[in-house]
Amino acid sequence: MKQFMDKDFLLSTKTAQDLFHNYAENMPIIDYHCHINPQEIFEDRKFKNITEAWLGGDHYKWRIMRACGVDEAYVTGDAPDREKFRKYAESLAKAIGNPLYHWSHLELQRYFGIETPLNGETADAIYDRCNEILAQDDMSVRNIIRKSNVKVICTTDDPADSLEWHQKIADDATIDFKVLPAWRPDKAMNIDKETFLPYIEALSAAAEMKIGSYDELIEALKKRMEFFASMGCSVSDHGIDYVAYDPADIDEVRAAFAKRLNGEELTASEVSKYKSAFMLEMGRAYANRNWVMQLHYSVKRNNNTRMFKKLGPDTGFDAVNNYGPGAELADFLNALEETDELPKTVVYSLNPVDNVLIETIIGCFQDGKTYGKMQHGSAWWFNDNKTGMIEQLTSFANEGVLGTFIGMLTDSRSFLSYTRHEYFRRILCELVGGWVENGEYPDDPAALKSIIEDISYNNTKNYFGF
Repeated sequence: MKQFMDKDFLLSTKTAQDLFHNYAENMPIIDYHCHINPQEIFEDRKFKNITEAWLGGDHYKWRIMRACGVDEAYVTGDAPDREKFRKYAESLAKAIGNPLYHWSHLELQRYFGIETPLNGETADAIYDRCNEILAQDDMSVRNIIRKSNVKVICTTDDPADSLEWHQKIADDATIDFKVLPAWRPDKAMNIDKETFLPYIEALSAAAEMKIGSYDELIEALKKRMEFFASMGCSVSDHGIDYVAYDPADIDEVRAAFAKRLNGEELTASEVSKYKSAFMLEMGRAYANRNWVMQLHYSVKRNNNTRMFKKLGPDTGFDAVNNYGPGAELADFLNALEETDELPKTVVYSLNPVDNVLIETIIGCFQDGKTYGKMQHGSAWWFNDNKTGMIEQLTSFANEGVLGTFIGMLTDSRSFLSYTRHEYFRRILCELVGGWVENGEYPDDPAALKSIIEDISYNNTKNYFGF
């Protein structure tokens, strides 16, 4: 029996162990998509306790606590922090097979030197020890990032955002890693949401121009792109229900925007045509700037209405959707390709059934000039577990060229979540090592070193141009 989560955790062969320890383990990290707050980086936040660091905004943890019958007071409510941590520890002990079990223990090992399994009996001692360590100066947010060997962080930012904290970070010579904005224009696309009209006013103010037409909307967004680019942005991201492709005459799109601006409701067809035109405009603008376009789709959000009204979005009530828009995705990419305006693109689906669909579609649009131009994004959200990562990596290898992959991201709100890169790298090395051990790839150290180091770091750095 192997020791619990020892140095060769998830590495069952000698080749896998060598690949991880010799090549992957010490590679730097580029976290090209996350949801952390840049203000906390600039202010170099220190957490008062492990509950604040772990449970403050982590809906992954909240979901397993609710599944174990934990009252909401201990999840998002006002119960004492020690008791919240104890409830999480008791729940975690039952979560065998859940990636949270591995993530939590990797964080305890790497940041706190704690090898003891976390459960109800050990919770108090671990809580106290973590808090002692968090009180030390070298456990501030900036120092956690440094300890994690992170070189670049891309946050998620709205076009109307002032980016004031990014500017302060850039002006601070003591910060020796990059914190860059990433462009997330979902609010400008979601013309069918009740938040759309107030958002247009906010965007007008940010762009310092009146937005009274669809053309002026696009003009305002391009002005904000100029500003984002001046702050080092080279990454866009779209969180969409599905990839819409419903081409329309530009006058139809202008009319739909004017109708909505007048406070009228749009038909489903008008919404679809507007969103299609909007995404095409964004894609062309990204290609012009050499920005990367990320598409995240197939999520069904805010399913529990009662809890959504109580807690708001991103609180643990989202799920996988089963609408796989293969034809629309292919036609959308083709519409950009026809005019040679298809940017570098990363496609993620929350539904793992779409793995081969994505691989085969993006394979149609590799351009023979850009290394790994079209990417199948890392196993995302409900799929960033051992099984999900193996399936995504295997699909990438089966249908594409795994050596061109841009690797892992945290997609997290936690500063302690960088161990997810280690988790991914261990799984990658186990998979590749197994192929070598089985005679499916030669035991070629130079080639294997290149593959593992490139997927861990080099491809990401080159792809985004950091």
